[in-house]
Amino acid sequence: MIYVKNISLAVILLLCVSFTYFHHGWANYDQKKVLDFKTTIEESVFENPHALAEVKYKGETWTVYLAPASRMTARGLSAEMIKKGTAVRIVAYPHKTKKTEMRAERIFVDGEKYELR
Repeated sequence: MIYVKNISLAVILLLCVSFTYFHHGWANYDQKKVLDFKTTIEESVFENPHALAEVKYKGETWTVYLAPASRMTARGLSAEMIKKGTAVRIVAYPHKTKKTEMRAERIFVDGEKYELR
């Protein structure tokens, strides 16, 4: 019985640890390099664990990690507001190693500011 309990705890621990690789924590982004720019949403996905947007920045397509959909909704930002073709201003930090990835601190839609952290 103790053997089964120990094995079960070990499996649970391994599962928990294995998913931390997929978490996009703020430590992966260079918060000393603030990117503040206006662009147009090219594509967006409004779902958990994070909403995403594809935008042009300096002639390249970048993936922008936004907040979880539930947080964005709670702060008044809907999927319709960040759909393809929407003009936005984004304040974000670039990923330290992935060249075309950033994480947004805030987004402005129609001049309205939405905090994402």
